[in-house]
Amino acid sequence: MTQGIWTILLLIASNVFMTFAWYGHLKLQEMNISTGWPLILIILLSWGVALLEYCFMVPANRIGARINGGPFSIVQLKVIQEVISLTVFSVIILFLFKGETIHWNHIAAFGCLILAVLFAFIDA
Repeated sequence: MTQGIWTILLLIASNVFMTFAWYGHLKLQEMNISTGWPLILIILLSWGVALLEYCFMVPANRIGARINGGPFSIVQLKVIQEVISLTVFSVIILFLFKGETIHWNHIAAFGCLILAVLFAFIDA
């Protein structure tokens, strides 16, 4: 069970960095910090943040994978990661980008993802 908890915590940390790597540059632009920066500089900044994401993602997958004695199949790891990714994304976007809102269809989509997790854990 400890491996499962560590896997989830590492995936959460990974997805925080991933969200900032993918969308943080937009917040910097919104704050007029990166306005006028060349695209290559934005890409390099995002890659630097994404490197931190990989520093959490790779250990999470190694610790959590059954092939290494962890509790999850590779498919389960991917489905868990996607749900964590969207959850972290939603929280960060709601706090950082005040103009963004979550509508009923977004909630319905998240519900479908939670069902995907349930289906991924059913032994076939």
